[in-house]
Amino acid sequence: MTVSKQKVVGRLLRRSFACVVALTSLVICAAAQEMNDHHHLPTAPASESAVTSEMQDWAKQRLAKSPRHQEWVKVKNGNREVNSFIVYPEVKNQALAVVVIHEIFGMSDWVQSLTDQLAEAGYVAIAPDLLSGMGPKGGGTSEIAAIDSNAVGKAIRDLPPDQITSDLNAVADYVSKLPAANGKVAVGGFCWGGSQTFLFATNRPSLKAAFVFYGAAPTTGQPPSQTIDKEALARITAPVYGFYAGNDARIDATVPPTIEAMKELKKKYDPVTYEGAGHGFMRAGEAPEPKAPEVKGKKEDDDKAAADYQKALTAYKANKKARAEAWDRWKDIMKRL
Repeated sequence: MTVSKQKVVGRLLRRSFACVVALTSLVICAAAQEMNDHHHLPTAPASESAVTSEMQDWAKQRLAKSPRHQEWVKVKNGNREVNSFIVYPEVKNQALAVVVIHEIFGMSDWVQSLTDQLAEAGYVAIAPDLLSGMGPKGGGTSEIAAIDSNAVGKAIRDLPPDQITSDLNAVADYVSKLPAANGKVAVGGFCWGGSQTFLFATNRPSLKAAFVFYGAAPTTGQPPSQTIDKEALARITAPVYGFYAGNDARIDATVPPTIEAMKELKKKYDPVTYEGAGHGFMRAGEAPEPKAPEVKGKKEDDDKAAADYQKALTAYKANKKARAEAWDRWKDIMKRL
């Protein structure tokens, strides 16, 4: 096989397995939920990091085509500056502001694209890089990511909980006072950011709504004896809307006790599970459809590639469907805030 042909085949196979890689990110995100217990984040292979980056090329391209006003702002939080990406909607009236809390992957192209899509839907959207200032030279996600494939996850694991809360409060204060905003603030987060969204709802009484995407409620105690932190949940004043994947057993196991606790506390909690979808479906459901692998002539390898492709295609279709339904639900709720 010529060198050029090898490159073509390699590219096709990487795309074919893109959705499989998206699903394996469940391991990383699930581990991130236990950061407060100082559990170690699993080491992601370099190949996964490379494919995840390749998968997000489409997000970067979509963002570049957006006609909306996008800018980076530095939000003051005491002695800290939180580098935040903000996008403004093309609307006549003042709009609801939405704070977007990123995944365990930090300030990625997809997070920025999702922020732009919220602005497209008519909202002032802002996504803070919660790793701002945490890099060796004072940078954020991009600087830390350049260290190695696991550096971002490790840095997020080590973020002080109080700093996360104060950063988010500073960003929420900032965006609520913008002339284009109507003073109302909602928050939505994904994976690690989903859990942080639930936690932030316990710390900001003025929130209009919290949108938790495949994240867990705050807990107390140490594994395996952790329980839902009812004392924290008692402080929630905003309705909490949950978006969960059917194929996400670890996070899904937290939903029933959360329903019970929120009901006992007379708090609004409205979880919906999207069957067939995997953890991270809001991102995976936007990624390009996997491509069928090229037949290479070796039956064992071809059969395996075909089976992997069918698995990736099934996951892709389920994630795409879940993403579309969750996105419609999210927008419908925000219209009523």
